[in-house]
Amino acid sequence: MIESWEDFKFMSIGPMIAEAYKGIFQTDKYDDYNMKKQGKGKFWVAVINEKRKGEPEAMSCDKPPFWVDEGKTPDEPLAISSKILAEYAYDELPVPDTDITMNPSGKQTVNLDTWVWLDKARFKPVSVTASLPSIGLSATTTAKPVSLTIEPGTQDAKVHPASGECRIAADGSIGTPYSDDKKNQAPPCGVTYLRATNQTGPHPLKATVTWEISWTSSDGDGGALPTGTYGDTKDVTVGEVQSINR
Repeated sequence: MIESWEDFKFMSIGPMIAEAYKGIFQTDKYDDYNMKKQGKGKFWVAVINEKRKGEPEAMSCDKPPFWVDEGKTPDEPLAISSKILAEYAYDELPVPDTDITMNPSGKQTVNLDTWVWLDKARFKPVSVTASLPSIGLSATTTAKPVSLTIEPGTQDAKVHPASGECRIAADGSIGTPYSDDKKNQAPPCGVTYLRATNQTGPHPLKATVTWEISWTSSDGDGGALPTGTYGDTKDVTVGEVQSINR
């Protein structure tokens, strides 16, 4: 720990680096790094989120270190707040890849319903907490899957439901797994292809999961954050069942 500015004279960091530290921590403004106020406050330092460093707004976080007395709120619009912590947590949410289950799997058949659903064990609410222990502040961001949207990749198809959006059910599931006792039912979530792909090539079926994002915090603040959408595309081949009339 640096006890005083004089300690730098005996460290092998060189005079140029020492002068840089003097400039960064504004020793002309904060005498001896505010050592006399140690335990009565903290220096606040600008830090850029690595996942957002390419964004123009990130470069505005460039204020030199400044002192804030214990119990005081920094007079700085970009100072860490519970919402900023929630946004940091947003970037770390472990949202699974959009991997749908289909029945039939593999090659599809003209006019045969394809059932589509999400694995309920994987697609469930996930949360991340970001905290700043030194000031006792934390925020928890939660993502909840609310719908699956299906785009069949061709106009020669119909989706179930007609909107193509499969909403989450009361039990937390999206789509219904196929079973033999449902063979005469239309899928609550799925697609029916109306034309084979032997002339066109595979159809790019796109599946997009919408996640509803919310946050809470240790200071009682909270609310909604921008909805997240995560999708994946898979090629679907469709064949025809040939019949022979005698």
